[in-house]
Amino acid sequence: MATVRKRRDWFGLAGWAALCFAASAIGAAASIQAGSFYVRLAQPAWAPPASVFGPVWTVLYALMALAAWLVWRSGGLRGNRLPLTLFVAQLALNALWSWLFFAWHRGGWAFADIVALWILLLATVVSFWRVRPLAGVLLVPYLAWVSFAAALNHAVWQLNPQVLG
Repeated sequence: MATVRKRRDWFGLAGWAALCFAASAIGAAASIQAGSFYVRLAQPAWAPPASVFGPVWTVLYALMALAAWLVWRSGGLRGNRLPLTLFVAQLALNALWSWLFFAWHRGGWAFADIVALWILLLATVVSFWRVRPLAGVLLVPYLAWVSFAAALNHAVWQLNPQVLG
């Protein structure tokens, strides 16, 4: 019985990781041409170099997967329907942001998306915390990064109204 549980747990972790990195891949597909686009945009002095984003997001997606897995292990999909639904919803908004900003050049819509993402993410952090405090803690760096990214999105949008309409 313990072996079946361990196997189920590992498959669960793989499933949450696959979901998180699928969302990452969907966002990355919108960002394929982002390098040449992003360097042409006026940036605030506090903007990090473009090379920072990939490694940061890789770590954040891994932490997201681990957090979702911990919540899933604490009651499954039925037992934690609201926290895991919030998680999947914020993941969808996360993937959409790259399309809005990089592919479709819609700075205002991207900002609206990231504000909605931040709200859903905060609700996810709180709901994860209630199920498993460690899961909530694992999402705090993601919440901090999305907060920073929202400020950066707004600043870049305001500095480039002709490009990001």
